[in-house]
Formats: sequence, C-alpha cells, structure tokens
Amino acid sequence: MIEFRKATLSDAEDIVRLIADYAAEGLMLPRSRNSVYEGIWEYTLALDDSAVVGVGGLHVVWQDLAEVRSLAVDRGYTGRGVGSRLVGLLVEEARRLRCPRVFTLTYQVGFFERLGFCLANKEDMPHKVWKECLNCVKFPNCDETALELEIPDG
Repeated sequence: MIEFRKATLSDAEDIVRLIADYAAEGLMLPRSRNSVYEGIWEYTLALDDSAVVGVGGLHVVWQDLAEVRSLAVDRGYTGRGVGSRLVGLLVEEARRLRCPRVFTLTYQVGFFERLGFCLANKEDMPHKVWKECLNCVKFPNCDETALELEIPDG
C-alpha cells in the first residue's frame, strides 16, 4: 500500500535521484542536491514499503501564490494515481496555509489539466520570475507551460 508523508533529511538522496532521472530525459528541470536539502520541508513523498516512489514539492512564492514543483513518480508506479494524490496533498497544504492559488511550470500539461489546473501566463507571476527564474538554466527561453489552480476557501 502506498503511504504519504512529509520528507525528512534522510530522504534527500532519494528525492535527488527521482528528479534527476526525469531531468536527464529533459522531462523536468533538475534540482541540485543543495537546493533539495535547503528546501526539504517543501517535499511530500509517496512510499511503498519505505521505498520512495514519488515526490512533489510546494514552494511558497508570495502571499497569494505557491508553486507545485518537482513532481516525479518512479516509472514502476506511474498510472496508479500516485502523482495525482501527491498534487492533491500539496493543494491541501496550500489551502491550510490560506494560499488562494497554486501554479506549476510543466511539460505535462494534460496531467495538470485533468486535476483542474488551467493555462496561465508566466508574465502574471512576477515574483516567481524575478525570484527564481533568473537562476534557471532555461532563462530567458523557458519552454515550460504555466498552469494555475484557484483554491477556494474551505
């Protein structure tokens, strides 16, 4: 049975490995080991028998905006709802923080649209662009698609 929990420092190497596997194929942006350790509290994990089989992060960008990022699921577990469940947990975390909207920058547009995300303009997210995009290997030629989800109070 798949279980979900917040990451701890001892999970960092598994997180780096999962993300690096997809990044090597150009399916997502890489995360440095340093950035994973610095932001370990952002990550939620999916585990099967204590093995990390999925990861996703919620990164607060500003008072009204958070990013779902670094979503990766071990290839042996794709199609089982692990990624959807991780996104759901991250959205609930944003709701608890009273963040009214989350976004993602992704190559997996259809996946996020099925979860209720809608296309958005990157230009409408200046805090993200100026805070982090400047340091991205793809800046200023980002080819990821921005999607956004409004989170109703509740």
